[in-house]
Amino acid sequence: MNSSDAANADGGVTMAGLSLEQLAGLLGEPFRGDPCTRVARVADLASAESDCLSFLGDRKYRGALEQTRAGVVILKEPDAALASVPVLISRNPYLSFARAARLLYPVPPVVGGVHPAAVVAPDACVDAAAWIGPTAVVEAGAQIGPRVFVGPGCIIGEGVSIGEDSRLVARVTLCRGTRVGKRALLHPGAVIGRSGFGFAKDGERWVRIPQVGRVVLGDDVEIGANTTVDRGAIGDTIIHDGVKLDNHIQIGHNVEVGENTAMAAMTGISGSTRIGRNCTIAGAVGMAGHLTIGDQVHFTGQAMVTRSFPAAGSYSSGIPAMPSAEWRRNVARFRQLDELTRRLKQLEARVAQCSAAPGQEDN
Repeated sequence: MNSSDAANADGGVTMAGLSLEQLAGLLGEPFRGDPCTRVARVADLASAESDCLSFLGDRKYRGALEQTRAGVVILKEPDAALASVPVLISRNPYLSFARAARLLYPVPPVVGGVHPAAVVAPDACVDAAAWIGPTAVVEAGAQIGPRVFVGPGCIIGEGVSIGEDSRLVARVTLCRGTRVGKRALLHPGAVIGRSGFGFAKDGERWVRIPQVGRVVLGDDVEIGANTTVDRGAIGDTIIHDGVKLDNHIQIGHNVEVGENTAMAAMTGISGSTRIGRNCTIAGAVGMAGHLTIGDQVHFTGQAMVTRSFPAAGSYSSGIPAMPSAEWRRNVARFRQLDELTRRLKQLEARVAQCSAAPGQEDN
């Protein structure tokens, strides 16, 4: 398989599969059942067949476990007695399933070369083990490391550097000066290092402020489809090692995201906000600029973050869905809150007066 074919494969299954004994050895976990049982693909408990690997991650699906036809199921020790099929015993079935799936669906190896339809600047430095796909453009001074996969239609700007074993799936744009670490994975449509949203007001007109910083992506970073990360205005926008960004996320200029933080889709982070390590930010969270978010901070979906949260913990805002009639009543009451607050303050003042002058009737 050459690298242009690998672009279409996107992780081919090992057709011969793996035996239960092989899986147990590779994952370092005990098993029960026939060691020769083979699995070649993954499936959920309900739809799995005899050549499938599945897992039980939530005990509410124990009924499906009892009925499954999977070849092997990964589960916790207390659930093993319910299974009539071979099992792998794990303290964290979901994590073990992820690792097993990576074994069954390995990423195709990169075969070095440059497609004839690619355009590579004469002074760009492309490692012989890297692949540059069709219609990709590599501009002056770019440095592309060993086993980097640059998929079709990617744009590698002037002075960009990409560390070894990183993968740009397709149509990824890395703007001038962007730095990408090792083993990064960038999905189609990602734009890294575009000029940030910086303007000064001149009367009624906006004047663009030149954005002269860079974007620096650490090792093992993943960027989802159509996600954008703006270059710094003066310093750099920094996405540290192990950060995972979902699709359709906007990261503003000079934002810093700490190690192993994960963000779900449709989140927007305004400029110069600092986010700590090991945070989780759920879908459609909006975060104002110039904030400080500590380590181990977790925001639930649609949270509107307008102040700093330096302490670890879980934080929420937004209004859960409810029946439409109830929502309309609540909106009507919301509009009356200012008047109700004013009347409550008046009542509190009268109560205070009565308490201060006992025995006197209010005329």
